[in-house]
Amino acid sequence: MKSIKPLREKKNTAILLIHCPDRQGILATVTEFLNKNNGNIINLDQHVDRVEKIFYMRVEWELKDFAIPSEKIGEYFDTLIGSKLEMNWKLYFSEDVPRMAIFVSKMSHCLFDILSRYTAGEWDVEIPVIVSNHETMRPVAERFGIAFEYMPVTAENKAEQEAAELALLKKHKIDFVVLARYMQILSKDFVSHYPNKIINIHHSFLPAFAGAKPYHAAHARGVKLIGATSHYVTSDLDAGPIIEQGVTQCSHVDTIKSLIRKGRDLEKIVLSNAVFKHLQRKVLVYNNRTVVFN
Repeated sequence: MKSIKPLREKKNTAILLIHCPDRQGILATVTEFLNKNNGNIINLDQHVDRVEKIFYMRVEWELKDFAIPSEKIGEYFDTLIGSKLEMNWKLYFSEDVPRMAIFVSKMSHCLFDILSRYTAGEWDVEIPVIVSNHETMRPVAERFGIAFEYMPVTAENKAEQEAAELALLKKHKIDFVVLARYMQILSKDFVSHYPNKIINIHHSFLPAFAGAKPYHAAHARGVKLIGATSHYVTSDLDAGPIIEQGVTQCSHVDTIKSLIRKGRDLEKIVLSNAVFKHLQRKVLVYNNRTVVFN
């Protein structure tokens, strides 16, 4: 089973993500650069952090009739604007389809949700490989026609297996990784190869209900609200920049089983929303925080 054509015809566009010290005229300078070169702006969002005095911006424009060749846009922009305004910027093109790897263990709810969106054409992405420390999800990968790599991890072979995983990701030219309930802690070295390019999902019971059975502990306390958080992975466990969060209410009538069902529904929606925003180039990371543009 392969991904079908995206639901919407995409235009040939470029996207700039920018952050820099705030000063007067940044917005006008960037838009003037695009307008002068026949760039038709189709989306623009900006934000100013008045405490930190940082300017953030995302702008997308059509490349049809744009005067500067795609391979020269970055060079021209940096020379004329970026360096002068002390900008940190990244340039993306809609024609470059990201390549995503999925890491999963035994739980299937997030994996199935991702693969259903992929095959339905909701996302403009390629998924060359699924990696797992268990064989459980192999039939799922085969059903969707995606390569499956079984890489069991123990304390003794962790470094060796992570090196093999990194080599696999390089072989498949992977741009970013999604941890779809992958129950292994990635090493600092592994994470350093994909800064702000590894997306994780977990329940939001931490730190109150840590351990293997958080839903059981939450039920015992009679919680009235449960949540899920998706974030970029850093070397600090579950402390990376947050992309997306969600909550749902529960009550005394909920059983442990219904809490788990609600929690898993929430996890897959929150993770998929985070992945979609990453694919849309709407997430900008600064000092372990995110600006998520509309």
